[in-house]
Amino acid sequence: MKSRLWWPLLALGALLALNLVLAPTFFALRFQDGHLYGSLVDVLKNGAPTLLVALGMTLVIATRGVDLSVGAVAAIAGAVACTHLAGSADPGGAGTAFTAIALALGLCLVLGLWNGFLVAALGIQPIIATLVLMTAGRGLAMLLTEGQIVTVDNSFYRAVGAGHLVLPVSILISGAAVAAIAVLTRRTALGLLIESVGVNPEASRLAGVRSRRIIWTCYVFAALCAGVAGLMISSNVSAADANNAGLWIEMDAILAVVIGGTSLAGGRYSVAGTVLGALIIQTLTTTIHTVGVAPEVTLVLKAIVVICVCLAQAPKARALLRRLAPARAETTKAATP
Repeated sequence: MKSRLWWPLLALGALLALNLVLAPTFFALRFQDGHLYGSLVDVLKNGAPTLLVALGMTLVIATRGVDLSVGAVAAIAGAVACTHLAGSADPGGAGTAFTAIALALGLCLVLGLWNGFLVAALGIQPIIATLVLMTAGRGLAMLLTEGQIVTVDNSFYRAVGAGHLVLPVSILISGAAVAAIAVLTRRTALGLLIESVGVNPEASRLAGVRSRRIIWTCYVFAALCAGVAGLMISSNVSAADANNAGLWIEMDAILAVVIGGTSLAGGRYSVAGTVLGALIIQTLTTTIHTVGVAPEVTLVLKAIVVICVCLAQAPKARALLRRLAPARAETTKAATP
């Protein structure tokens, strides 16, 4: 119970158990036409974009920063890809789809470099630097789509968000990203360098760590993750909705990171905790829809669950509970004749 992952695991288990009570077939899986289907698969598929964005956010927060622009970057990625597909001479071709994806991810890398430049090179506060792109990026996506929902018909592009290779392709992409980051940050010195920069950037610089380059790289990676998430969102519906795509996904990503035990003050972080946090967010959304809660109450219930999990993880709250437990036991013992 002293582990930071204990309370997220407990919360996820409680949500899954509640879904099992509400829908006895929740854990049922079926294999049809070479594809795996089921409610659990849907949770993983629908949570894949949030998991990707949260993964990039984890490294940014570990460097004592935050990226509020990931939702706008996701919208831009979908807008660029769908606009290119809709305006090309061969809108259904594989080459057109690959070119659209490359253009979208290339622009996302540029946007990540811009955020990193503002934070690492100019020293602007991360929340202010990324707030600029959060506001302007959504407007840029609207300009690219001319304020319209751009629909496309390309099976190769649709495979990114709705394709299957036994499991949905989106799950495989997010799983590969998690595995790659886990290996890079826990099997190499990169993870230790990120933590050292988050704990004390100036001391890390004096020790010979190129803190600016590390911070810059984390923002570029976060933008790339947001771009892939945006491609998943748009390809899943074969359309780019610049006004709604990726809306508030930055909040879900930050919540997932915090639920997973990563401190907003920077330093130590947990990739496994972020995965659990993203699963909790998506499972909670599924549970709310299963119960039939009104949409306007959804955010309130989500906030309540997140607050409960964060309080359970907080050292001061846990210390208070430990102090109250003996006092309650003594009161019960004194009341017993």
